[in-house]
Amino acid sequence: MRRDPTDGRGPAWQPLLQLPLRACLLSGGESRRMGRDKALLPHRAGGTWLERSMRLLAQLETPITLLSRHPAHLELAQELALELAPGSPVTALAEPPPWEGPLLALHRLMQQHPNEQLLLCPVDMPELSLAALQTLLANAATGSPTRLHLAHDGERLQPLLGLYPSSAPTRAHLAAAVERGERRLQGWLATLPCQAVPLDPRAIRNVNRPEADQPADSPSAATIRSQRSSSTSTSASSSCLGAGSGKGPSS
Repeated sequence: MRRDPTDGRGPAWQPLLQLPLRACLLSGGESRRMGRDKALLPHRAGGTWLERSMRLLAQLETPITLLSRHPAHLELAQELALELAPGSPVTALAEPPPWEGPLLALHRLMQQHPNEQLLLCPVDMPELSLAALQTLLANAATGSPTRLHLAHDGERLQPLLGLYPSSAPTRAHLAAAVERGERRLQGWLATLPCQAVPLDPRAIRNVNRPEADQPADSPSAATIRSQRSSSTSTSASSSCLGAGSGKGPSS
């Protein structure tokens, strides 16, 4: 009997996602607004934000790649790899210069891991939950294998949390954009079809400043209304940001 893709057990995702799943954690930023290295901040659940993120992704029982320019992050990931389950082998990739943001990082990940379904995840979502990841995966498992599936917090897309197929057409499309000098993730996404996946805004809150270090309060009524409406309006978006031609790579 075929297993329900929403049960959250990692191996079940592989045949449903068309491409092998790989979790890719980004922690190469400068943390300028935070004033200190976000990845090494203590997490209330124990360990650092980086360790908590890797342990969370390991619950999906899929390979994990950490991309970072910071030697301390890579060393910590290699140490943690010895503790994680065998189903989640860790690759620690040193990001070479130039360091020009998440679009170039995604390009490097696609070149490193062709023909896989990349679950992109930032290290600065300290409240990210397994339930949110499961919802994202379930949506991708039942949707188009060539469409991007990106987190939505009820008000806007959060594209640093999403599923990006590193198929040959998508890799070529991204490589061409990078070659043209595009460095804005949103600029590239505006040319692509995608599925916006509404998730709990508290779970996918991006934390950039010290004053936002603690978990957010419950979302406002306006946010809840927006999230409810997004479940119908954003899930059918023809392009990722509602802009551009929507002409992405052919399947």
